[in-house]
Amino acid sequence: MDLKSRLIEFIEYKGLSVQSFELQCGLSNGAVSKMGNNTRRSTIDKISKSYSDLNTNWLLTGEGSMLLNNPDSVPQKSFTVGVPYYNVDFIGGFDIVLNDQTTKPEYLIDFKKYNEATCWCNVTGHSMEPEITHGDIIALKKIEDKSFLPLGEVYAIVTTNGMRTIKRLGPSSNPKCYTLVPTNKSPEYGIQELPKNMIEHIFQVLGCMKRL
Repeated sequence: MDLKSRLIEFIEYKGLSVQSFELQCGLSNGAVSKMGNNTRRSTIDKISKSYSDLNTNWLLTGEGSMLLNNPDSVPQKSFTVGVPYYNVDFIGGFDIVLNDQTTKPEYLIDFKKYNEATCWCNVTGHSMEPEITHGDIIALKKIEDKSFLPLGEVYAIVTTNGMRTIKRLGPSSNPKCYTLVPTNKSPEYGIQELPKNMIEHIFQVLGCMKRL
């Protein structure tokens, strides 16, 4: 079995189509079909970043098991430790997380590299694909001090007029504004300006993954 065959085995194990896998990893259309033993390390790194439970040594050599057994690298459902997962969408329902403190999470997600997050919730929409895909869940870390926000990072933003969006934050020629930059380069998605004083709540998007 060669590298491509092993990768397809992993994709099938995840229940994905090859195309959706390529989108999730930020690979070009048809990239999987072209893979072989000379596949670039940068491509393997993109796959590993998107699917941290994949044993890249197995992918490259066929040795060992397909999945990593290290609990620190694999997300787990829990009811005792981890970050709350709310089965609501950030775009349309996240207000109950912000405003109703009696709302209980569906479960906790114990995923060591994202356990500093405030919560996990769902994503809808395609403006951040392939970086964040429609149907993913995202780890959000609430930022209390909005006076300095590092640019170039992806944020989930709630505005004073009730709009919710997930975008990369960029600079603006107007010092009183930021720009909201989509990953998706389709013409229907464009860069928008957002006045800084319209940001009511903001969360850094630490990472995303498929629902457990």
